Amino acid sequence: MSLTQWLIDLEANQAETTENRRYLHAHPELSFQEKETAAFILKTLQGYGITDISTNVGNGYGMVATITGGQPGPTLALRADFDALAITEETDVAFVSKNVGVMHACGHDVHTAALLSVAKVLHHHRKSLKGNVVLIHQHAEEVLPGGAQSMVEAGALEGVDYVFGIHVASNLPKGKIGYAQSYATAAADSFEIKIQGKGGHAARPHQTVDSIMIASQIMTDLQTLVSRKVDPVDPVVLTFSGVEAGGTAYNIIADTAMIRGTIRTLDAQVRAFMKASLIRLAPHIAEIQGGTATVSYIDGYPSVKNTPAEVELLLKTMTGQFGEENVIKLPTMMGGEDFSYFLEEKPGAFFYVGGENNDIQANYPHHHPKFKIDEQSLHQSGQAFLALVAQYLL
Repeated sequence: MSLTQWLIDLEANQAETTENRRYLHAHPELSFQEKETAAFILKTLQGYGITDISTNVGNGYGMVATITGGQPGPTLALRADFDALAITEETDVAFVSKNVGVMHACGHDVHTAALLSVAKVLHHHRKSLKGNVVLIHQHAEEVLPGGAQSMVEAGALEGVDYVFGIHVASNLPKGKIGYAQSYATAAADSFEIKIQGKGGHAARPHQTVDSIMIASQIMTDLQTLVSRKVDPVDPVVLTFSGVEAGGTAYNIIADTAMIRGTIRTLDAQVRAFMKASLIRLAPHIAEIQGGTATVSYIDGYPSVKNTPAEVELLLKTMTGQFGEENVIKLPTMMGGEDFSYFLEEKPGAFFYVGGENNDIQANYPHHHPKFKIDEQSLHQSGQAFLALVAQYLL
C-alpha cells in the first residue's frame, strides 16, 4: 500500500470532510462545554469502525483513539483541538454559527474535520501500517488551564513515540505549509497588580499617596527588565494592557489603581526570571512611594518548542508532498498554544496550513468575528497528516 492510494481515498472523502467541518462550524461549543462536539466526534469515529476509543480524557471532553497497524513499528500521535470562542459570528457563510455568541473563530473545526477524515483513511488501510496511530481530539485549548496538560497526565501519550499538531492560518495563503525551526509559539503569562495608596484632594498632594504615580513608576521600571536585564537575543514581550484608577473627579487623587498585563517569553529560564522579578519588584516600588502593591500572576501555556530531528523530517515530508516553493519558514509567533505540553513529553512538531484567500475575504485574523478560511485547507491538512504517517509507518 502506498501514500498515493491514501491520498486518493482522502480525495474521495472530501465532500464528507467539508460537511463535517460545516456541521462543527454551525454548532460551536465553548471550552470545557464541548459535550455535543465530543459526541459527534465519537459517533463519527465509531461509524468508521474504530473501537479503541477513550472518552472524557483529562479535565473535560478529551478523546483518544488508537488505530493499530498490521505490523510492529513506532506510534505516531496526531492532535486536533475542537473548542470554540465566545464571539458572535459576523461572516456571510451559509453554515454560520447557530449558537449565538459562540463561534469557531480560530479554525478548530478545520483541525477536527481533517483529522476525522485521516482517521477514516488510516483505519481502512490499517493492515499496511508498520506501527500505530493515536488520534488526540483535544478539548479546551482556548481557556486556561487548557485540556492538553490534563490529557498528558491522563496518559494520552503513553506508548507514543512522536506527536504532531496542525493549525490552519488565515494569514498564510492557501496551498502553503508554514513551519518554525524551533520555537513555534511563546509562553503566555498574565498578571494583575493591585496598588493601594492614600487618596485625597488634588490641591494637597503632600497629604496623599498617589496610586496613579505608583502605577506609572511600576510600569516604567518593569520595562527595564526587558531592556536591561534580559539578553537581547532572548525575545520577551511585556505588555501593560490595562490601567484602572481614579476618574471620578478632576480634583481627587486616587487611592487605588489596577494594572493588567501579559508577559510573552520563549526560553524557560527567561520566563522564570521575568515572573520572579515582577512579583518581587512591584511591591518594593510601591513601598518606596509609601503605598503597597499585590501581584496576582497567572502561568499560561509554556512555549511550543519543536524538536530538531522532527522539524527536519517535517520539512522533507512537506517539501516532497507540496513542493519546495509551498513550504515556508515562519518566524516565532508570540501567541500561546497548549500543544506545548505534548512536546514537553515527546518529540514532534507543530506546523501550519494556509487558509488565506483574499477573493472570499478569508483574511481576517484569528479570534475575529469575520474570521474565515478557504476550505481547501481541510484537504491540505489531511494530506499533510497522511504524508507524515507514511514517512514514519510505511
